[in-house]
Amino acid sequence: MPLETPQELPESVFTLRCVYLFAALLLLLIMVPFLEGTPRGRIALNFINILILIAAAVAVSRSRTCLTLAAALGAPTVGFQIVSLVLAEPSLLVLSRAFGAAFYFATVSYLLSYVLRREVLTQDKLYGSAAAFLMLGILWGYLYFIVLHFYPGALVESGKAIVDPLISEIAYFSFTVLTSTGFGDITPVHPVARMLCVLEQVAGVLFIAILIARLAGSYSPMDRR
Repeated sequence: MPLETPQELPESVFTLRCVYLFAALLLLLIMVPFLEGTPRGRIALNFINILILIAAAVAVSRSRTCLTLAAALGAPTVGFQIVSLVLAEPSLLVLSRAFGAAFYFATVSYLLSYVLRREVLTQDKLYGSAAAFLMLGILWGYLYFIVLHFYPGALVESGKAIVDPLISEIAYFSFTVLTSTGFGDITPVHPVARMLCVLEQVAGVLFIAILIARLAGSYSPMDRR
């Protein structure tokens, strides 16, 4: 069988690398609205972000090249963010988000190549695909922050331009666009923001289609019969 048997799951689920990445991403999304409003909360969010970077680096550590790339992109992401908070310099925060977007893009690319390999479909790959989907939403969140830095008011909420958005607002908008359920209370009005939304919607649809095709291809014709 292409999937691990149920007897194998309890022994392996806690040692699979992608499990920790998926759990860290869920923790970030759950805790954002509760922590983003205070300085201590933002420090806690930075700590969770570091956990995600570590978990992602561990997930891609099967390849030395991928591990080196993850470290090279993850370190500036955290470093610029900490320095920008200390010095209150917005330009450094933009650099942090640019490196963060590159980090998430590289990690998603690796996870997809790992999930789509013509090998046995394991529980680790299923967690990897789920983590990659969550990382797509966060990746586009970084891109929306960058767009709003250069084009203030590119997103509008209830008729008012969004100038200094909260993390939860951008995360909410990004995942509603990724799942093609958005454009209710928050809408893009700038051409760059609109094109980013189109690309995210296409990425979300293609991800689900490719994952379903991968799952269907995991079984031989005899297994399907």
